[in-house]
Parts: sequence; C-alpha cells; structure tokens
Amino acid sequence: MSRVLVLGGSRSGKSAHAEALVADAPDVVYLAAGAPVPGDAEWAARVAAHRARRPASWTTLETTAPSELLRRGTVLVDSVTTWVAALLDESGVWADESGATERLARRCDALVEAWTMTPAHVVAVSDEVGLGVVPETRSGRLFRDTLGTVNQRLAGTADEVWFVVAGLPQRLR
Repeated sequence: MSRVLVLGGSRSGKSAHAEALVADAPDVVYLAAGAPVPGDAEWAARVAAHRARRPASWTTLETTAPSELLRRGTVLVDSVTTWVAALLDESGVWADESGATERLARRCDALVEAWTMTPAHVVAVSDEVGLGVVPETRSGRLFRDTLGTVNQRLAGTADEVWFVVAGLPQRLR
C-alpha cells in the first residue's frame, strides 16, 4: 500500500507522470472523476486523448464515490480536481441550498478518509490552483479554497508527493 499525490498546473504533464508511475503494474483501475459533458466537443476530445494513452488492460471507472478508493491493487485517480468540482455540484453549494456547506464538508472528509484507509497503491492527480491570482468570483474562490484544502489533506498523509512543471516532475516528499 502506498499513496502518491501528483500535483501540477494545467497541461503541466502531471497525468502523464502519474501514468508512468503505474505503468509496470499488471492491473490498473483508472478512476476517471470527470464525467463526459454532453455537447462539449472540446472536453470529449480531452477525455479521448487520455483514453488513447492508457493501456487496453486498464479498467476505467467513471465515479466520484470515495469507496472506490478502498479496493485492492493499483488505482490511478485522474483527477482530484474534477472530483472536487463534482462534489461542489452534488452538494448544492452553487445554488446556496440549505446544508450544502455541511454536505460538501462530509463528502470531502469521506474522500480523504478513503485515501487514508485504502489498502491499494493509489496515485492521484490534482491541479495546484493556488499559484495564480485570487479568483474574481465567489464560486471561483470557493473552488480554489476547497481544492487547496483537499490537496493539503491528501498530501499530509501521502507517502510521496510530486509537483510537475513543464513536464518536469519534482519529488517534494
């Protein structure tokens, strides 16, 4: 069992590095946290490019269920960023629904708990969104703050943490 977190900016090479970290595993379960967006051709092209890079022997699951991290073997999560975006959507925070903040906190706690308790070798990819300007909108700040907090919590219990810049992976821990 080991937990590896790979951080980086958009198009930094973080997914390719994460894939290389599990390339020698006989069976990989790829947890795709970003579900297809109907009618978004650009997003579909991104998903197709990621799929084309994966070996045919890998199993792909499109899910945001933290319990999927509790499996055995090798798991690649790509990405925590889209997972957190889905949690924000599912919790109702964008619509200011009653109890949404508490639902979001519970879902984030469940993700971190599953990460901490997993018997699998897990490599998770996430964007480091705190390096830019403060987002102009409330929703942008909420997303950045939530993802930053989740990344810190995952990194705090990770066995390895990598930061990828311009395709160059740097081991932080």
